[in-house]
Amino acid sequence: MRAEIIPLEPDPGNAGVGNESISFFAAGVPDRVHHIFWRWFLVYKRVVLLLVLLMGICTLFAKGELVVYTYDSFLAGPAQKIFPKFERMYDCTVKAYSFGDAGNLLARLILEKGDPKADVVIGLDQNLLLKAVEEGVLQPYKPINYTSIKDEGLLDPSWHGIPYDFGSIAIVYDSQEVESPPRSFQDLLDPRWRRSLIVEDPRTSSTGLAFLLWTVAVFGEEGFEKFWRALKPNILTVTPGWDEAFQLFEQGEAPLMVSYATDGAYSYHEYGSTRYRAVIPEEGAYVQIEYVGIVKGSSNLELAKRFVEFVLMDAFQKELPLTQWMYPVTDVELPEAYKYAAKIEKVLTLPMELIKSKQEEWVKKWVAIISE
Repeated sequence: MRAEIIPLEPDPGNAGVGNESISFFAAGVPDRVHHIFWRWFLVYKRVVLLLVLLMGICTLFAKGELVVYTYDSFLAGPAQKIFPKFERMYDCTVKAYSFGDAGNLLARLILEKGDPKADVVIGLDQNLLLKAVEEGVLQPYKPINYTSIKDEGLLDPSWHGIPYDFGSIAIVYDSQEVESPPRSFQDLLDPRWRRSLIVEDPRTSSTGLAFLLWTVAVFGEEGFEKFWRALKPNILTVTPGWDEAFQLFEQGEAPLMVSYATDGAYSYHEYGSTRYRAVIPEEGAYVQIEYVGIVKGSSNLELAKRFVEFVLMDAFQKELPLTQWMYPVTDVELPEAYKYAAKIEKVLTLPMELIKSKQEEWVKKWVAIISE
């Protein structure tokens, strides 16, 4: 950035006032000395003006850096296309850091609560958002373009989180290995699936937590423990996050994994086939909503607000279907591959207050079962 410095000269209309103000110096002083004084005075004013401008420029650039926390697959995927757009739009720099899966992401925010390093967090789902609000790591903001969100049911009423995508949890299977996939939760308990399913840890993975809550929604508080005990022999491994689970799945370590309803669309787009297919059990779907939020104590609040608004713009939303493999929250056109995504016929939910009060207890019970 170049700053043009315009020379400042005495105003002839105020010459008398100017002379009066320095009359104690001018009286009896040779014109040459008087002229030298004026030159010194003008140079001094220019230097001061230049310093002020430089301080303003430095401040501008200092404020032009946005620190974003997210999870691994977002940083490796959509962020590569989305963040440069924001940088060009606001002439700033985005510094992004990932911390494994969303559960680890929240843990990092809580760890830094007393001295926050991030301005924005991307990737907390509705279950983790509850914990984030309870821990006081987010500050609310209602973006001016929130009306572009097509379904009010996706909104966080407290505005601590702004939804940017959503999708259903599903059982994904390798069609080259499985001819007749499980169609219900009861089917998952069939002995033919012994050591055939990869699941994610609900303590560290938002996908794993969503799957656990899904089983609570299906079987109730009394029945979900019985289901997990019956399911345990069919679990090959529990991974820290979705990335690790999908890597094992692609390597052929197991024919089933807990993933998303759009995995069929992913398979068609990436491989030109529908080898990987998703099944939503007949009991109903559990929808996961992902949010962006402003970190409480952000050192760049205004730029953070602009980013939250940017998330709802087409420049952001259009990149999600083929990078994030989730549904955008605004009315952007979906790519052809999405005709291969599993259809959501019925949605199961749990009261948010029940999740807030019981989630930790349910996770502890799950840990106890898996550790038996």
